[in-house]
Amino acid sequence: MKYAHDIIIKPVMTEKSYDHLADKTYTFIVDKNASKTEIRQAIEKVFGVKVKSVHTLNSLGKMKRQGMHEGRRPSTKKAYVKLTEDSKTIEFFDGMAQ
Repeated sequence: MKYAHDIIIKPVMTEKSYDHLADKTYTFIVDKNASKTEIRQAIEKVFGVKVKSVHTLNSLGKMKRQGMHEGRRPSTKKAYVKLTEDSKTIEFFDGMAQ
């Protein structure tokens, strides 16, 4: 059983994600094995909002090298969460969009 706080890892703070705040679309790094339904339920439970849609994106980690050794950065899964029109905003992001 997955808990809501285990599914949502952290919010994404980039210029592109700030541009989407006006449309009530928020971006999060989520657990790689979480489904869209689990992400929707976790966001609704943690932040107390109504979710309209969830879009996900799997990113493969970049190849990096240190001298002759090669490795890969961790792979991530990003979720773009759009809230309904009548839903309240997520307070965590309110101070950042200005």
